Amino acid sequence: MKYLQFILFLIFCTPFVLSAQQNAKAKECISYTKEGNRIVFNADDGSKLSLDILSGSVVKVWFDPVGTFVRANQSFAVVNENAEDTGNINVNDEPSSYEIYTSRLRIRMNKNPMQLQIFDKWQKLLFSDFKGIGHISDSTAKKAYKVLRNDEQFFGLGEKSGPLNRRGRAYKMWNSDRPCYSTTEDPLYKSIPFFMSSYQYGIFLDNTYKTEFKFGTESDEYYSFEAPDGAFIYYFIFGKDYKDILSQYIALTGQPILPPKWAFGFSQSRGLYTKEAQALETAAEFRKRQIPCDIIYQDIGWTQHLQDFEWREGNYVNPRQMLSTLGQQGFKVILSQDPVISQANRKQWEEANRLGFFVKDVRTGKAYDMPWPWGGNCGVVDFSVPGVADWWGEYQQKPLDDGARGFWTDMGEPAWSNEEEPDRLYMQHHIGMHDEIHNVYGLTWDQAVKEQFEKRNPDKRLYQMTRSAYAGLQRYTFGWSGDSGNGNDVLEGWGQLQNQVAVGISAGLGGIPFWTTDISGYCGDITDYPAMAELYTRWMQFGIFNPLSRAHHEGDNAVEPWKFGETAEKNSKAAIELKYQLFPYLYTYARKAHDTGLPIMRGLFMEYPHDEEAVKIEDQFIFGEELLVAPVLKKGERVKRLYLPEGEWIDFNDKKTVYPGGQQITYRAPLNVIPLFVKKGSIIPMMPVMQYIHEKKDYPLFVHIFPNYEDETAEFELYEDDGENLDYLKDIASRTRFTCTTLSNGYRTEIEPSDKGFTQSDKRNIILAYHLEEMPASVTVNGKTAKKTDEASIARKAGTDVSSVEWSWNDQSKECRVKIPDQRKQTTILLVNK
Repeated sequence: MKYLQFILFLIFCTPFVLSAQQNAKAKECISYTKEGNRIVFNADDGSKLSLDILSGSVVKVWFDPVGTFVRANQSFAVVNENAEDTGNINVNDEPSSYEIYTSRLRIRMNKNPMQLQIFDKWQKLLFSDFKGIGHISDSTAKKAYKVLRNDEQFFGLGEKSGPLNRRGRAYKMWNSDRPCYSTTEDPLYKSIPFFMSSYQYGIFLDNTYKTEFKFGTESDEYYSFEAPDGAFIYYFIFGKDYKDILSQYIALTGQPILPPKWAFGFSQSRGLYTKEAQALETAAEFRKRQIPCDIIYQDIGWTQHLQDFEWREGNYVNPRQMLSTLGQQGFKVILSQDPVISQANRKQWEEANRLGFFVKDVRTGKAYDMPWPWGGNCGVVDFSVPGVADWWGEYQQKPLDDGARGFWTDMGEPAWSNEEEPDRLYMQHHIGMHDEIHNVYGLTWDQAVKEQFEKRNPDKRLYQMTRSAYAGLQRYTFGWSGDSGNGNDVLEGWGQLQNQVAVGISAGLGGIPFWTTDISGYCGDITDYPAMAELYTRWMQFGIFNPLSRAHHEGDNAVEPWKFGETAEKNSKAAIELKYQLFPYLYTYARKAHDTGLPIMRGLFMEYPHDEEAVKIEDQFIFGEELLVAPVLKKGERVKRLYLPEGEWIDFNDKKTVYPGGQQITYRAPLNVIPLFVKKGSIIPMMPVMQYIHEKKDYPLFVHIFPNYEDETAEFELYEDDGENLDYLKDIASRTRFTCTTLSNGYRTEIEPSDKGFTQSDKRNIILAYHLEEMPASVTVNGKTAKKTDEASIARKAGTDVSSVEWSWNDQSKECRVKIPDQRKQTTILLVNK
């Protein structure tokens, strides 16, 4: 009990704030030991610092004040420390320091005072302990001080509000249910203690307690990170750029699972989507209005009780038939689940209690009595108990057998376990006290959901979207940003909308490439739909460029596009249709996200780290690598001031207006326009609008080509696979490389297919859409002259005639279209100018 009282006092009353000048005494490094790729440095005060050289660019650092190097639990996040064979590691014992060299780094441990420094191989200082107090401790708490350069910038920490550049701010890791959070509120729902510095390194602090990061808030000379308890382990990751650093973090913590293809369609939700008739009516309305939609959610009220996975009596008459009917219409139904059992659910509660499956109250030894926002007081399921996952998996399988397609795991903080709720620290999990397990509770739940789904539904992709998690969540789930919006006045949610851009970019930096905001903002009662129409439209125009796109709002506040009037419906429909057209492009980058962990929504600083203006931009993003999105985020704004990085950028809306980069421009953006640009020298694959993803298997593939400069190429490798099974893990897929080289007298395009066990269609057309300044004199395909026709003829034949080769020219749009049957053979197309 005294230990718990101390923890409560430490975490909630007197946060660990040590003055480096007043409380720390400089240490001396007196010796070292070496075993394999681990070097342990011994300090004169008995503390030790170990360095594990995991690769030429990754170093695991472990500071232990007592020198035992014992941790209560193995890492919840790190799954691969064997990045590469580092060979034999040598330590050079110099008069004033110990020196270690890797293929990419020079690591120095100064002896007196003891000071860790890391340089690149050209002797540029990357990372350094601050003076002689790099690592200090006070009782169970540990803190690291690092040198802060005057021009150093920091990005990351996952899904956080506020500016993208973290410098000058402090942040905590403590998963918190923060409805209607402000644009600067912290902490939020997820804890991902990984950040990147503009000095070409990243730090992942692998500690699950309430860690804190202070990026220059205490001094202009240093920044710090700290933990109140637990093993103080962090990973230093060096990279040539942000993308390189992030990819190495993903290599440590695991590749993201790839969502099913339909996950990239549009989703509709509502807090009180909990009725069979309502689901069928909503689906019918989408199809009647020809607004594409793939997913309809059912929120937590779909259950009879928390969390028995039984359909609520009276709300659902024949759920199996409902799911079958919706499936025939192309809809997939995603169900909410909470990680608790209501005490009102006597049968299941008593079963779980008898089996010892609840988190305990350390004061009583009984199941912790958790207040819950609905369903009354509950028992919190302890997913760290052996046997719980199978028990939970058997329950969650019931609606899947009925035809449901996946889950969103909500309230996994667990809810109402915020900083101001110290009583939760009396919760005892099977693997530790709550102060250690709190931040990984949602992760253990998501792991159970994913592994049980795959066990009981072999060779099917999981759809799971979560609110609360820890680093490594990408192995099990996707993410959304929780309860955004302005609860006091829903019409004043513009600031929250604007900050969602930065939140989404930041989520991607934490290993969450598959992410969505709640389109419309979750919070606030909508009483005046015409007044809300503009905000809804602009939120939609941003939201369709989230990799996952979901419209959702609290309670019974309807946020279907037609609720906001004809103009909002028209503009929302156009935005959603654009998302579907871009599916081939988006899905290709989804595969790249699985392979590398790189986000699909990228801050301009990631693609243009040396452009000082681009680094400052927080209300625009790169979508993939070729498209720049600058959503309108201010009320009444019809002319958007935006920044275009280096190069030339083409207006994707008309596909012909060219803007020089490296400058700010003003762009006319009435309510029906999303400012969207494509970089010169790009190729963008697209498909026709469908009512749900791949409604038609043999759709024509439209490949938009924006040629590069003379003697330079534009290229894109399209990725396609089954989209439903796990064959992607075996690389069973289809790839098609498009390369367009600009010649002095025209353009040469090469199409190179490569199929490994999968082909999207054996009877489709490829429509090459060249965006040019003048009409070519001739077009040849594999040396044969193609027939010239009109654009309308190509449009008519695009989905039916898979034998003829034709081309057309539109003098108004300056577009040359070439229709070619996709015979999965290497093809050369030559456009010759006059």
